[in-house]
Amino acid sequence: MRRRLFILWCVAVSLAASCAMAQDRVLRVALTAADAGALDPHRSSAGQDTPVFGWMFNGLVRFPPGSADPARLEPDLAERWEHSPDGLVWTFHLRRGVAFHHGYGELTADDVVYSLRRAADPQRSNFASDYADFASVEAVDPMTVRVTLARPVPSLLGLVADYHGGLIVSRRAAEEMGDNFRRRPIGTGPFAFVEYRAQTVTVLEAHRGYFRGSPQIARIEARYINSDSTRELAFASGEIDLYSGRREQRWVERMHRERGAVVEVFMPGEFRTLLINTHTPPLNDVRVRRAIEHAIDVGAIVRFVGADVVVPGRSVVPQGYLGETGDVPRYAPDLARARGLLAEAGVPNGFTMRSVVSSISTQQPIMEAIQAQLRRVGIVMEMDVVDHTTYHARIRQDLSALTFYGAARFPVADFYLTQFYHSRSSIGLPTAALNFAHCDVADAEIDAARSDQDPQRQLALWATAQRKIMDAACAVPLFDLLQVWVRRDTLDLGYRLEGALNLGPPITEATRLR
Repeated sequence: MRRRLFILWCVAVSLAASCAMAQDRVLRVALTAADAGALDPHRSSAGQDTPVFGWMFNGLVRFPPGSADPARLEPDLAERWEHSPDGLVWTFHLRRGVAFHHGYGELTADDVVYSLRRAADPQRSNFASDYADFASVEAVDPMTVRVTLARPVPSLLGLVADYHGGLIVSRRAAEEMGDNFRRRPIGTGPFAFVEYRAQTVTVLEAHRGYFRGSPQIARIEARYINSDSTRELAFASGEIDLYSGRREQRWVERMHRERGAVVEVFMPGEFRTLLINTHTPPLNDVRVRRAIEHAIDVGAIVRFVGADVVVPGRSVVPQGYLGETGDVPRYAPDLARARGLLAEAGVPNGFTMRSVVSSISTQQPIMEAIQAQLRRVGIVMEMDVVDHTTYHARIRQDLSALTFYGAARFPVADFYLTQFYHSRSSIGLPTAALNFAHCDVADAEIDAARSDQDPQRQLALWATAQRKIMDAACAVPLFDLLQVWVRRDTLDLGYRLEGALNLGPPITEATRLR
């Protein structure tokens, strides 16, 4: 009897220890949002979704964990690739034995072809305009994919990297689920989707068949906590291990002093731009748009945010991107000049406009500062403040006179110019991307740079495009806001975090909780 009781006691202790170990391997993450967007990597560019996509999906190539440097791109689902001398034909040779989540089979060229065609389809993708120059995507054999371009694309690898439209989905899963794929995504990454609870959490589990090895983290709980103070309190109380922090100077300095906390500030910045809707009267008058530029004191806003977390903007392309130039028209803060331009445009007493604004801490305070600056010259900006998910939906309905937008892209000027300032990317079109300004003054230069094989001519064309866009006052470049995340010192990421294009720390097979 005693022996049986002893054995039962040992089993109970063993089970308790196993449960404790399993609990220790649950990574609890807090994201800055009230809810998820669409958990479909081709349909969402929302900031709260992109880190989760990075944990679930792969691209043909990838940025090494902890890097956002395009010079360091390495094989991911493709083992190797080559291209024709004219840059129009790219051939990718796939890695064998890559398993999709939840028994959806082995990755083949058919899945890659489907994914890239899907990314290029404006009915199924938010990134279709990026792939406008894809003439064809075809399977040469079950493990080889050929991409043929209508024109050369600068840094083609950026479109097939592990980011946005480059993420590869299961064809069978996407076709079976249809619209439900946005809530039951299937990829090949280190973590597989398990559950989504609206306005609460997305749960992932380790993909035991991951081709780089079984992850050391057993489960990820990505919680949606829109309140900065609530995320901070949850971390302090031990409820979460990793969270997106405030991108504010004083806050970062304070968190550096917190015991047990590691603050990660890393590239790329999300480039903050104020896009001016040129279709909305009186903003359709360039003099009014230039008055707005002169009324806004970008330097004061940068000082408010803080030097450690921002890189000031000077053009409509972020500093550090290949092709960015500072040789563009500038609009120094000048209230007298702003009032004079408004008078010339026939609105000497100013006017009232309405803008949709997200309630998140990285946007609403900045828009409140801009609101106060505009008021000094008689421009009243009424703010429709909504949660971040609603904000994304409404700005795509062309409801905003001024649209504050933050984004990181593959660091080549073409990506930013094409998505934000080419007419085919204008909101309301089937090929819409992020051209909330309806800017169209530099289409010729943007297109010419995409097809020109001479690097120096490309740079010159991109510079001319930026000068034209700035002269037309399509947007106010504000600043690059660096990523700020806080992790518990017991969370070992498994790499040095210098950059992450998916806007959150990659959680890989090597990440562990100590």
